[in-house]
Amino acid sequence: MKIAVVGAGSIGGYLGALLSTAGDEVTFIARNANLDAIAKNGMKVVIEDGREVIAKNVKVFSTMSEAGAQDTVLLTVKAHQVGAVAGDLHHLCDANTSIVTMQNGIPWWYFQRHGGPYDGTPVVAADPDGSIARAVDPARIIGTVVYPAAVLEAPGVVRVVEGKRFALGELDGATTPRIEALAARLVAAGFKAPISDNLRAEIWLKLIGNLAFNPISALTHATLEGLTRYPLTRELSFQMMTEAESIATKLGIAMRVGIEKRIAGAEKVGAHKTSMLQDVEAGRALEIEALVGAVIELGRLTSTPTPHIDAVYACTKLLAKTIEDARGRLSIQL
Repeated sequence: MKIAVVGAGSIGGYLGALLSTAGDEVTFIARNANLDAIAKNGMKVVIEDGREVIAKNVKVFSTMSEAGAQDTVLLTVKAHQVGAVAGDLHHLCDANTSIVTMQNGIPWWYFQRHGGPYDGTPVVAADPDGSIARAVDPARIIGTVVYPAAVLEAPGVVRVVEGKRFALGELDGATTPRIEALAARLVAAGFKAPISDNLRAEIWLKLIGNLAFNPISALTHATLEGLTRYPLTRELSFQMMTEAESIATKLGIAMRVGIEKRIAGAEKVGAHKTSMLQDVEAGRALEIEALVGAVIELGRLTSTPTPHIDAVYACTKLLAKTIEDARGRLSIQL
């Protein structure tokens, strides 16, 4: 299968390298030092057990127009970066190309091919000007919930923290030949790739934790262990997740894991820094809208009060503005 990876970061590098070594024709779209490192040395992935996978037989380009049409496009940039690349995705597509979205949070396509009273409703927090929806035909989209954690240690070098599971789903819940073919390639590369007939339920299952843990950790500089063991932030997490669960219920989503169990699971992860806290410490843009702002938007849509989420959202937005204005980063120095 010809596969383009748009966003050769931690998850994109992990997927692309293993798919390449499993026999797929992989092309990375990358920039700057990452592009140079991949062109020179290939993409290197250090698996959880310490085993190294080096994919040398890959292509890498700085622009999508150089790469040409692909069978599948893995869109692995962060949610707030999709708008900047969406207009060029057509360069990678022919009539049959699938675009696999791999962003955290509520995606711009959430209500596309959804059915019911909200069918076609835009998610403004994820696509403020509608440019993503105009650029990407929903018929091309295969949704994904990304469960692995990985870090880009250096240009062209990914270290896997844990996980192999990527849940896949067509927007209308169908099981199609194209999604079966994609799942088969992922499994051949060593991943778990279950096909869901209700991917939106999978999205909420992951989101309900990220919604609370990411911004609280970014604001407090606490790890998952720290914020779940401190009574006040544990209770705040519970209240935020309760509000989100109310929204999901109104949208027809049944949460199969209780909130207390979800918090306990996060506590067991230990002294792990969330991705948003890592971004604060690195001075990067924060993934706020897809994880928090979109939930508030869906709360308004369903007439669901979200006072705890609103308060944390406001503080996190100001934190992001402070970092951006100062062009700096925040971390606790020991």
